[in-house]
Amino acid sequence: MTALTLSTAGAATLRADALVVGVAKGAKGPVLAPGSEAVDKAFDGKLAAVLATLGATGAEGELTKLPAASGLKAPVVVAVGLGPVPDKEDAYDAEALRRAAGTAARALTGSKKAGFALPAGTVEDAAAVAEGALLGAYAFTAYQGGENKLAPKDAKSKGNGPKLPLAEVALLGAKPRDKAYKAAVERAQALVEEINRARDLINTPPNDLYPESFAAVAAAAGKEHGIKVQVLDEKALVKGGFGGLLGVGQGAERGPRLVKLAYTHPKAEKTLALVGKGITYDSGGISLKPAGHNETMKCDMAGAAAVFAAVVAAARLGLKVNVTGWLALAENMPSGNATRPGDVLRMYSGKTVEVLNTDAEGRLVLADALTRASEEKPDAIVDVATLTGAMVLALGNRTFGVMANDDAFRTSIHEISEEVGEPSWPMPLPADLRAGMDSPTADIANMGERMGGALVAGLFLKEFVGEGITWAHLDIAGPAFHEGAPYGYTPKGGTGSSIRTLVRLAEHTAAGDLG
Repeated sequence: MTALTLSTAGAATLRADALVVGVAKGAKGPVLAPGSEAVDKAFDGKLAAVLATLGATGAEGELTKLPAASGLKAPVVVAVGLGPVPDKEDAYDAEALRRAAGTAARALTGSKKAGFALPAGTVEDAAAVAEGALLGAYAFTAYQGGENKLAPKDAKSKGNGPKLPLAEVALLGAKPRDKAYKAAVERAQALVEEINRARDLINTPPNDLYPESFAAVAAAAGKEHGIKVQVLDEKALVKGGFGGLLGVGQGAERGPRLVKLAYTHPKAEKTLALVGKGITYDSGGISLKPAGHNETMKCDMAGAAAVFAAVVAAARLGLKVNVTGWLALAENMPSGNATRPGDVLRMYSGKTVEVLNTDAEGRLVLADALTRASEEKPDAIVDVATLTGAMVLALGNRTFGVMANDDAFRTSIHEISEEVGEPSWPMPLPADLRAGMDSPTADIANMGERMGGALVAGLFLKEFVGEGITWAHLDIAGPAFHEGAPYGYTPKGGTGSSIRTLVRLAEHTAAGDLG
């Protein structure tokens, strides 16, 4: 993990590999953002003109490197675009700061230390820069480096090895001795460490990450952070009647697990339950996915990774709210033992489900976990899942959908997600779509009308939420795994989508802001 410090040094005197400054897009060219004053002074007040000569405009995501002036200890200046100049001085959008810091951190991969002289005049600005820089300074290198696994343990690798992320971020312009700044930066560090742990899990190949090994990771984290962890293996799932988890996992050699993580606070007045879809590999089962759709299906456990990360982050931050996470873990594989289209599963709730498509498996494992979570009567349940391709078609690759059985709760989650920089959109649960899941054989089918498929999936899940419990469903199928080129603080691969939303939701719940 990249180190983060609130530096007491000035930009001109900091010894580092690079200095990062912000530049906005003005009507007549690039405009230097607050924090860059000392760097601009070293350029005799002509830094903006030099950047303009080099083609910089201040557009969001734009990055310009140039040799530092002689008055600076760092040899390189990195100017990163913040987008349009804000209407009010110093009122830069938090997400613009996050993305700019992330862009700079990615560009400084392989460096030991960089000073970030972006706007940090308020606690909120400093937190955004810290968050963005740490999120951007991420790389998944566990399987790189050319190491020969069969060589003696003391043998040195002959591979060139991957470039490591920026080792240290020195945040300039903040107030190192101010308790509020310290708390904000410490929160950012704890939060991003868990987001990056979730990214690692999502990126881990499925031959190494499967239900049992994921459960072991959760158990180890629970022991480290004082979280009670319970793992139900196949025998316990059979005894408990968890037909959804067992039905999805029965085609795989490695059996399913249901993991409960319980963080409690002695002064908590509310309990929030989080439920995550954890399909560690999704082949589609007997309803096999076509060629070209399997390669990234290690990411189908991103919902469970998000829930795991959120619970651990809540514990590390000491939030005054009880947060319980439920990880519904299974591999969905085709075999002679696999569930077939037409089979009927008896769920943990007692309801029967006719399986019309084994590739609609996420809702089956979530259904069991939602019912089990409901038994503990939490104040609210939020499930998170890479659930439907239909949601990607509706909202694209960067926005997740929010459905709920309570409009006010759905609105709150949408507003929270926008606040933390995770785009979402409220989606309905039209009652007329429920009839499409009627089954002549069972209580309900796991498929309904093709049009509005993401909403149908939400309606299916609603059937398994306990009566009177406020519930929301986040379909993160689009933003959970990024296949394109990195941008801002978003890497290629697992993103950690929805974790910041879940943690902020827990914070609001602890503060009593959600009723």
